[in-house]
Amino acid sequence: MSKELLLSFLNRSRQKTLDLIATIEKQPDAKAILGWRPGPGRAHLAWQLMHIGATDDRHLYVRMRGGEPHDPELVRRFAGGSTPDDEIPSLEQVRAYLDARRADLLKHLNALSESDLTKKPNDKAPWNYIEWVQVLTWHEAHHQGQAHLTFNLYRATHEPKQS
Repeated sequence: MSKELLLSFLNRSRQKTLDLIATIEKQPDAKAILGWRPGPGRAHLAWQLMHIGATDDRHLYVRMRGGEPHDPELVRRFAGGSTPDDEIPSLEQVRAYLDARRADLLKHLNALSESDLTKKPNDKAPWNYIEWVQVLTWHEAHHQGQAHLTFNLYRATHEPKQS
């Protein structure tokens, strides 16, 4: 698999996430949408989106490079295993975090040779780079889908009924 094709998967999944953000941005109640939860204790829409960025952060900086998260507080709040809190980031914060962490991930991957893609980044890594991109692409699609569903549920419960 070529590096170009592999990276296109990450770019495609991210574009779908950014398209959802652009749709929410056009709504008059974007802040309320970001903070809406489909049920008590469930993740709000902003958590789903920030979780995608926190996953890029943790996977690149901690798991691939063996260091600390780039944004430890955001990883604490939004990475897997976290409990969604009531502090809702703005759309600008969501987009900036997604953009920055994905840019870092792509820079890292672009620096690799084609043959590096079949190697693990370190001895503790669970996957080689090809597998890792597959996991990150699936993960983003999963949470983008949850965010999209949450947005649709918000609209179904908050928009006037058509007769």
